[in-house]
Amino acid sequence: MAFARSLLPAVLSLALTGVPAALPDAAASSAAAPAAAAVIYDGQVRHETALFSVKSTNNAAAQEFAVTGTRLSRVSVWLASGAATGTVTAQIRRVRTDAGSAIASRTLNLATLGGAGAGWVEFPVDAAVTPGTTYYLFLQATTAENKPIAWYGTTRSVPGSLTSWNYDRAYWGGWHAYASRLAFHVNPTGSERCGETEPCYVPTSALAARTSGLLTNRVATEAVLPSFAVGASYVDGSNVLRLPSGRWRYLPDGASASAVVGADDPGALAQITESRAWLAAGRVPGTTAVQRAAAQRALLSMRALLKPNGAFAAAWSPPWEYSWPRDGAFAAAAFAATGHDEEAYRILDYDALTQRADGTWEARTKLDGSGPPDARKWQLDGNGWVPWATWQWYQAAPPVGRDERLGRLYPMVRKAADYAARSLGPDGLPPASPDYWELDTTTANIGTAAPLLAGLNAAADLADRQGMSGDAERWADAARRLSAAIATHFAPLGYQRTVDGRHGRDSAVAFMAPPFNAAPADLGGALDSTYRALLLPNGGVSPGNDPSFSWGSYAWTASTSFFALAWSGTGEQARAGRVLDWVLSKRNGLGELPETVNGAGLPSSVAPLGWTDSLLVLTALALEGSPQPTPPARAVTGGRGPGGNPTPGPGRAAADSVT
Repeated sequence: MAFARSLLPAVLSLALTGVPAALPDAAASSAAAPAAAAVIYDGQVRHETALFSVKSTNNAAAQEFAVTGTRLSRVSVWLASGAATGTVTAQIRRVRTDAGSAIASRTLNLATLGGAGAGWVEFPVDAAVTPGTTYYLFLQATTAENKPIAWYGTTRSVPGSLTSWNYDRAYWGGWHAYASRLAFHVNPTGSERCGETEPCYVPTSALAARTSGLLTNRVATEAVLPSFAVGASYVDGSNVLRLPSGRWRYLPDGASASAVVGADDPGALAQITESRAWLAAGRVPGTTAVQRAAAQRALLSMRALLKPNGAFAAAWSPPWEYSWPRDGAFAAAAFAATGHDEEAYRILDYDALTQRADGTWEARTKLDGSGPPDARKWQLDGNGWVPWATWQWYQAAPPVGRDERLGRLYPMVRKAADYAARSLGPDGLPPASPDYWELDTTTANIGTAAPLLAGLNAAADLADRQGMSGDAERWADAARRLSAAIATHFAPLGYQRTVDGRHGRDSAVAFMAPPFNAAPADLGGALDSTYRALLLPNGGVSPGNDPSFSWGSYAWTASTSFFALAWSGTGEQARAGRVLDWVLSKRNGLGELPETVNGAGLPSSVAPLGWTDSLLVLTALALEGSPQPTPPARAVTGGRGPGGNPTPGPGRAAADSVT
């Protein structure tokens, strides 16, 4: 896979900057000698050079070949096209200059291939051939666009190969023989099939993304690159990839690199059986077949991003191959809610292991838990997200033994909540801190304040479960102070990004809604106005509209999903469904959710993104009538009634009680 990753951008660069009808440094040769016809050569894979333009009636190319077999079933060529529309025709001719001598012909549509792009194009054909006889693979394209279309090959010596030919009516006046060799395969099989060791034709639009999917053996993980996702699909209920050739690519148990095997390979089948059993042991939510399919893929991708030690990678590309407490918290909540208790608890256990001595967390850690990868500033919102996720796990955990298991996590919750409570200033607000934007602010921001409120309420309820009334009251008091401060300082601004009102709207307004916090009475209007302000022409939303920082034309699937989850939690199911539909419409060809969607509406950055996957799962649960509970706000006079359930105090409805 690394080969295609490094080569393809160069290929496209050559193709899109213009291709000569014939390379000036390609040595011309005489017409093929009669003796060459006896040489059997049916493939030439080198394709580092744009050899010949094949566009329109003025240009074409042909490669001589001979075969040992008696029938042709497919031929393939390495093609690069700057044109997005038009057709490409491949013929097998007996006589190079005579279209009437064609024994097979197949025309493909560039738009069907995905538009402008580059890679191996396979042409299904069906023709009887005579072993040892010379034939000509002829290629010509037509397009109304003024863009190059080229057949690639090599100028290096290729022993045993026959002559290549360039047709350029304006330059040569017709056909011209070359010592260069065009890239082609006749009857490719096994690793010669595109999508195995080299990519099938890859549309340039697919290259907006760094990754397109994941292979895993539950210990190691490998990204599926966009150049190898074209024409591929997952075997249902698994992370085994079905290739265009029909063979499978998977990450064998104990291996660190993927292998291509035949369909029904025992090792791959065992992985498929295991992952399907894992899905069946939990719950795949969704009110429609599309939602359920997307949720299934999201759960499998989240599992692939989860390491045995509990580290949860944000995505599988170098800048994302770290564990953020925020992303892990959402994944833990989604795992717990769908019945995957072990995975949820493993993430929380990793949080306990990587918590700093003062109760905070680094912005992110290496996946082996050894510490941060750089000096990126730590982020206070983790002190809210981790206790919230712990509370969500507790609500869904099997009752038998869960209090003992909570006891092992409780020291982590105590340190996190104590730090959060101490961080509140005289005005009840937390200090300025980088939030999910990973950018610092000079005043308190809603992306930190709202998670801390959720975390303090969650911690107070967990303390009650552990019989720690002093802790519970201390954190509940801090939560009440913070709630009042948010109402005083953020609410009048429509819950904008910062309390100074200088940094615009923020999709983190959704963190004030369930399942994080009980929605304030004025939140509906703030959600509406913020969504409208952040909505982009491509249909998604930007994280914010801070005048001092631009997100450009890119919509973020996580930020867009915030609104789907918030509206599903506040009773606006139809609106939530419409937003979720947009997110799901941006899945790539493998069904994975990308981090961002560019201005052209195409998946970009990395896919899948674990955070968006988690949000999809939580939203699908809410839409089918199983929303996640919200940590209760503990009233001043509240305590625990019989049976350990919260007792409603003044200002708190009994319906808010959590069992």
